[in-house]
Amino acid sequence: MSARPDTEKPDIVVLDGNIDDTAIEQLASVLVDCVEGGASVSFMPPFSGEDGQKFFRKIAGSVASGDTVLLAAKLAGRIVGTVQLGLDTPPNQPHRADVKKMLVHRSVRGRGIGAALMSAVEQEARRCGRWLLVLDTVPGENGYRLYIRAGWTQSGIIPDYALFPDGRLCDTAVFWKRLNRSSAG
Repeated sequence: MSARPDTEKPDIVVLDGNIDDTAIEQLASVLVDCVEGGASVSFMPPFSGEDGQKFFRKIAGSVASGDTVLLAAKLAGRIVGTVQLGLDTPPNQPHRADVKKMLVHRSVRGRGIGAALMSAVEQEARRCGRWLLVLDTVPGENGYRLYIRAGWTQSGIIPDYALFPDGRLCDTAVFWKRLNRSSAG
């Protein structure tokens, strides 16, 4: 018997640089949904599916070059969330990585998909020999609460850092997490 759709656990997959058009479209759909939902994730309206596809095609190049690890959360075979691990760090920071674009479609939030993606991105960081992770997010928003629950440490807030899609200024909270080095790859 299959799990009910609202209790189904996501499949977390690592995408390679040869991301097919269907996956690009699904990733773009998640990004567009987040922008339309008011998330401050670097993009401003109008933001179309084509804009999202262009962004993820660029990310596919970064994945192919080894600068980025791209993870996707799937429910019933469809991508509903994603996160990136940025590995392109300066030579004096080979132990560090950036967690970027942690996105979950609004229709499936509250079902543990964000937590599953964060656990998987930490596992990938260890596999890549990275044990210090950093990210930033808007204080008080969904991601902020997720990172607190996942054991991340807030190091500070930068005021008026970026814009929400509606044009209002928003702060950003900078977080870090040190992974267990004995688990590093």
